[in-house]
Parts: sequence; C-alpha cells; structure tokens
Amino acid sequence: MTNSLFRLSLCVLMLSSAIFGSPRRVSEDANQHASAQEPSSKPANLPKPKTDACALLTSADVQAVQGDPVQETKPSTQPGDGLVMSQCLFRTATPSKSVSVAIASPGSISPRTFWKKQFHSGKPSAEEKEKAEKKPHAGSKKQEKEEDDESTRPRAIAGVGEEAYWVGGPMVGALYVLKGDTFVRISVGGVREESARIEKSVALARLALKRL
Repeated sequence: MTNSLFRLSLCVLMLSSAIFGSPRRVSEDANQHASAQEPSSKPANLPKPKTDACALLTSADVQAVQGDPVQETKPSTQPGDGLVMSQCLFRTATPSKSVSVAIASPGSISPRTFWKKQFHSGKPSAEEKEKAEKKPHAGSKKQEKEEDDESTRPRAIAGVGEEAYWVGGPMVGALYVLKGDTFVRISVGGVREESARIEKSVALARLALKRL
C-alpha cells in the first residue's frame, strides 16, 4: 500500500484508537492532522465538497447497525493527497460505537484517478513474488513482521459498489467503496472481531451509496 493511502487513513486509525481505549503512539504530524479535522472557527480556503458526508447516513441507519442512538454529528472537511475529503463523525451514546464516514471530492486529481493509483498500481514485483515463495520459519520475528504487513494490505470486498477494499489490521480498519466518480470510506467502532466490523461497514456503505 502506498504512503498516501496510509495518510488518508490516519483519521480512521486515530478514531479507532480512541474507540478501543488502547494507548497508541502517533507522530507529531499525525496529531496535527487529527486536530485539523475538528471544525475551525476560521474557515479554510478549500473547495466546497459536492456531497455532505453527514447526509449519506441517517441517525436511524447508524442505530440500526450499531444498536446505539446517535447523539450528535460532527462534520469536517480535510484536504489530502490531491483530494478534498468531506467527513462526518456520528457520535453515539456509547462513544465506542461511533461511526465515521467520508466522501472524496476532486482537488488537484479526481477521486477515481486516486483510486486507480492506490488499488491498481500494478502487479507484484519479482522481488515480492520471491519473498512470498521464501517464507521465513514459523515463529520468527521476520515472519511476524511480514504477517503484520500482509494484514494491512487492501483486501477486495465483493457485493458493494463498483469495487470495495478493506484497509487495516486486526484491531483497526476502514472500508473504501468506489461508485462513479467518487468513493466513500466507512469505519465503525465498538466491534473487536474484524469480520463483524467489515460486515457492519458493508451494511452502512450500501445505505450511503443509495444517497449518492
């Protein structure tokens, strides 16, 4: 996965860190990025997103999937890697079950172009294929590191949007779904089992896509 996709996902990772209550060290840049998500009294000079992320889901949608009522929604707009991301945090009565949704609008590049660069940048190199064939011994630190790297690679998810990928690891992650000339990103909290997080994210994504 490229660095730009990791940067685009920072807000999801930091939200999930707060959701699960486990302390995580982040860089100064990441902290500044997270602070920039909070609505500012001084508006930034950003292109206006075509779609309001808070309009993609209703409080009833979130409650139906998460089983917890929404107390407030917090919109924000964040530029990143040539895109403008309209984001919305659906804060639930139980904060750990909050939901984050974002939708991409064109900046210096189109969302679809960005998508192709991130998820269709080419076939695995010869070096990557050789590494896959020569796996380290079970239980070794090298194997553990490679397994961690493998777990964070985008995984295709069928049955939602034109294309969809799950990006993340065992504890945190987000669903990216392509439709037309944009894509949405969904992240849910309060669920430790990854398969259940993916299932809930897909359910919310299907509801969100109906409003695009």
